[in-house]
Amino acid sequence: MNRPQLILALDVDNLAQAERLVNLLFPRVKIFKVGSQLFTACGPEAVKMIAKKGAQVFLDLKFHDIPNTVYSAVSCGLADSVFMITLHTQGGKKMLEAGLKAAEDKAKKLMIKRPFLLGVTILTSEDKQADTEKLVLARAGLAKEAGLDGVVCSVQEAVGIRKQLGKDFIIVSPGIRPSGYPGDDQSRVATIKQAIEAAVDFIVVGRPILKADNPLNAAEQILRELAC
Repeated sequence: MNRPQLILALDVDNLAQAERLVNLLFPRVKIFKVGSQLFTACGPEAVKMIAKKGAQVFLDLKFHDIPNTVYSAVSCGLADSVFMITLHTQGGKKMLEAGLKAAEDKAKKLMIKRPFLLGVTILTSEDKQADTEKLVLARAGLAKEAGLDGVVCSVQEAVGIRKQLGKDFIIVSPGIRPSGYPGDDQSRVATIKQAIEAAVDFIVVGRPILKADNPLNAAEQILRELAC
């Protein structure tokens, strides 16, 4: 069974905090998420800093706008260090296709490998409803139809997506918590063991590492759990 790879969510307020964490955790952690909090604070400088260290970037900005705007946003956001980019599936098939085309066009222009494009389904902070799994599966199917490489979803929906869309469809799951760690504002959380059993490809962990007294030790503990 393949083990998920760890992505650290750099949900911090400034570049100095982000750089401290990257310096501390790389190369044990090789992929760092730049989301709306850090990107709003310091923009592309965060991506450049991570690239300079030799790590990869998960650019999680959940682009959701008219197709032309998303095309431009993805094109501007793409750099050699960007490993994955997120689009929100609520934007519809045309918007997702525009994001994909932007990534293909820009990668060709820069002569680099195109990053993986992932469709965000439903945020893990939303409570599970009777139709949650059905809606997530529908949005995942839409992402695949549009040519995207995978989706972001909770572990709770990952099994159904894997069964429906195949082993090569990338699944990234946030809301992962080590055993005994509180869920915070995340509703559909899962343990590392559950993520492994659901065959997700990547797990995104933030606060259990960021708020630890020793972030490196916390990351090492998670990596050990992933290896078991």
